[in-house]
Amino acid sequence: MFRAARPAHFVVPMSTPETLSIECSARTSTGRRANNEDACLADPSLGLFLVADGMGGYEGGEVASALAVKAMQGFFARNAGDDNTTWPFGVDPSLGLAENMLAVAIRLADAEIVAKKKGALKSMGSTVAAVAVRGRTLVVGHVGDSRVYRLRDGQLGALTRDHSLYEELRALGTKVPPRAEFPHGNVITRALGMLTRQGPEVRAEALREGDVLLLCTDGLTEAVTEARIAAVLAAMGPQAACDTLVDEAFANGGRDNITAVVVRVGAPRR
Repeated sequence: MFRAARPAHFVVPMSTPETLSIECSARTSTGRRANNEDACLADPSLGLFLVADGMGGYEGGEVASALAVKAMQGFFARNAGDDNTTWPFGVDPSLGLAENMLAVAIRLADAEIVAKKKGALKSMGSTVAAVAVRGRTLVVGHVGDSRVYRLRDGQLGALTRDHSLYEELRALGTKVPPRAEFPHGNVITRALGMLTRQGPEVRAEALREGDVLLLCTDGLTEAVTEARIAAVLAAMGPQAACDTLVDEAFANGGRDNITAVVVRVGAPRR
């Protein structure tokens, strides 16, 4: 988990010719807030990358996002080190193994937050946007309005759709104003700590050499346009991209915490 203002940066060759190499960096900033309720993870040894945006008051949001990161990283680490690890939730037969693993990790994060929702922490919750790299397969999972983007062949595309009131209304065909003008633009419809039966949204995508992934909280997307995000990801390596996007979100007047994880997919290491 990274909370420092400076980035954590890795270049990791994978062990087999069939697996693409990964270069990644993470940066989180308190921004103009009094404390940082965001948390993030870039763990190439586990192939796990995520951002979490906590909510629930001064202390609650920070605790919730940290719990999410710790629970998910711990679950992936246990599975990497022990083939006999017991999963705390059953599998979804409609999903593959890698998709189920990320879905269970997110559900575990939800359960960890629920178990500690007492006293001053009773209202806490968190978003999460996560990817798991498994060979040439990318598994994407999310809850809430933190996002995953992919830059491929110069084109930026969102791999997640916000679990928000705004997006739910749009999906129903309701005419809504631009998000910046929508009076309930920050209302989310799913969060860790209150998933109940909804669960996370998880799916698998093919991973290609040259793909660049951005995982970010809404403190970034509310202050930097998608066109600018695409330009930065196309022109810069992960560390420089993280620094530039976080710094520009702040310079553009962003009022929230700001977090970015950038993952660049390279050629197989032989």
